[in-house]
Amino acid sequence: MTMTARTWTAAFGLTLMTGACGASDTADTGPEARPIEREPVPRNEFTPVEVEATIDNLVAEINENSIQPMQLTVLMKSLRGFFAPIATGAKRAMGELGAAGRVTGNVLGPTEYSGDQQKDMDLQTLQIEQAVAEGAEGIAISPFGEGNVPSLDEAAANGIPVVTLETDLASSRRSIYVGIDNDSAGATAGRTLLALLPEAPGTVMIHGTDDPTWVDGVARTQAAQRVFEEAGYDVLVHPINFMDEAEDIASMGAEIEAAAPPVVGLIGLFAVSYRCPAAADAAGATDLPIVGFDFEPQTVGHMREGRIKATHVQRQYYTGYLGPYIVYGIKNIGLDATTAVLAPQLVGESRFDLGVDVVPAEKVDAFTDFLDSIGAEQ
Repeated sequence: MTMTARTWTAAFGLTLMTGACGASDTADTGPEARPIEREPVPRNEFTPVEVEATIDNLVAEINENSIQPMQLTVLMKSLRGFFAPIATGAKRAMGELGAAGRVTGNVLGPTEYSGDQQKDMDLQTLQIEQAVAEGAEGIAISPFGEGNVPSLDEAAANGIPVVTLETDLASSRRSIYVGIDNDSAGATAGRTLLALLPEAPGTVMIHGTDDPTWVDGVARTQAAQRVFEEAGYDVLVHPINFMDEAEDIASMGAEIEAAAPPVVGLIGLFAVSYRCPAAADAAGATDLPIVGFDFEPQTVGHMREGRIKATHVQRQYYTGYLGPYIVYGIKNIGLDATTAVLAPQLVGESRFDLGVDVVPAEKVDAFTDFLDSIGAEQ
């Protein structure tokens, strides 16, 4: 590791994971390159068969073309919690590409947030600049926000393909986004709750957001809202207070209690959806049907108790796994050819929609087993 890399690691508290054993020798000695071989993934009812088929097609297309080694960097918001499966997928892909003599590089990210969004975003911008300075020829990144755009645009302007993971920066020059389409995901979650509701009229409460700076969050919230309004329900959006859980629960409970017509269902659209049962309890509405989002331990606990009827899980492992493959595909076969292979899951020209897993309460153990089988537990 160079002195600049040691300094960078110490300054930002990064965990580094090498893409493959011996990969650091690739650029210097050029180990024998060979076809990419994917590590087999166990198949069960939650395996995204269509996504797996697209990955296989991309690998096959890459293997048909000449071998072009590249240095690739994956930059993460974090390596823990929600982001741990993304890091697992990215590391596995880097290992497969490295073992085939195609890629050198690392998966980088902080072990924890600072709690200051601007500070975290600024530090990630420095990561981007450092990666480029040290020779990165491709970047896959879970960005913090719009503040990362100038450095990513500069990288793209210098011929470095950029793929965003989990959070899109559509205003940037990124080539492709990989994650969920929030409009589709919000509508899917809305339909899950809709099937549990009594007939309209009634009010549905959404634990969501109306923050215009959070584009993805608003898209998810508004998509769910449309589902309920089109079915004849009144909709009350309670904006999440991420920083103060007690206040968030108390104010949501008060809104449920005061709603007219009465609240007939409750949906949480983000990782803290496990707060919804507590809010219903605070309002004395313990029999409300509730559905959630993501697979936090607290959410799983409420599902086992029967309080949350279903949740909607982002396919984080596949988000991370696809990132390096798409970046390498752009270098190896070109952007147009790569997007042609990805077409079955593309929304528009450049958004790869992984979809969500709809997990009913009675399938919690089966879904947990699936996550364990691919190493994607949080």
